[in-house]
Amino acid sequence: MSDRERERIAAVLADAVRGAAPGEVPEVLCAVAVRLLPVSGASVALCGEGIPVPLSASSARAAELMEMQATLGDGPCLWAARTGAPVYASDLRGGRDAVRWPVFAQQAAAAGVCAVYALPLGDRTACVGTLDLYRDVPGELAGDEVRTAQLVADVLTAALTSLPLGEDDDLRPPGEEPWLSALATDHDVVHQAVGMVMAQLGVGADEALARLRAHAFAHGHTVLDEGRDVVGRRTRFDDHD
Repeated sequence: MSDRERERIAAVLADAVRGAAPGEVPEVLCAVAVRLLPVSGASVALCGEGIPVPLSASSARAAELMEMQATLGDGPCLWAARTGAPVYASDLRGGRDAVRWPVFAQQAAAAGVCAVYALPLGDRTACVGTLDLYRDVPGELAGDEVRTAQLVADVLTAALTSLPLGEDDDLRPPGEEPWLSALATDHDVVHQAVGMVMAQLGVGADEALARLRAHAFAHGHTVLDEGRDVVGRRTRFDDHD
């Protein structure tokens, strides 16, 4: 990538986030990534305690792919978050990528997504989340496209680590919720559900989350939907084998 092209892309990114409220930045940059790259969707998730916390997605299908990996507890995006290294799964229909994540690959391909590129936000020592890119056709990103994706990821990293979280009352208007809490609030219910499953079964957090995920997958639910059922007392795990 030439210096001129890098400067052009940096200007596009800067222009996109200029004037955006903190809570709008992930959504804005997902949309920019889809415009700049040969991908059909993008999503952003934070690293949570045992489960990614989705922040934004460019489309309903991108959100579905993000939730799919959260439910399965596996997939390119979770691998990138765990290792702090980029993952480029260029063909989920067969070969190494399909073997590596067989259930996710099958479900993603059924949803019309043939390739996933996941970039960690941060580095190997401090990964705060992932930028996840989805493509309808198999194939690798070209060198310049990889560098463009990394530029988007760098801007997202800077945004997520430097924007005010709004926890200080002096930093936000009266009555307004902290922006990060507002984006991530849905997945708080998963952690509540894990605690309830722990109490019902007398197991640790990891096993409780695994049970929640397995039950969600077996019933065709997302882990978020399953968590809502547990918290709403529509599902109890001490009633199941």
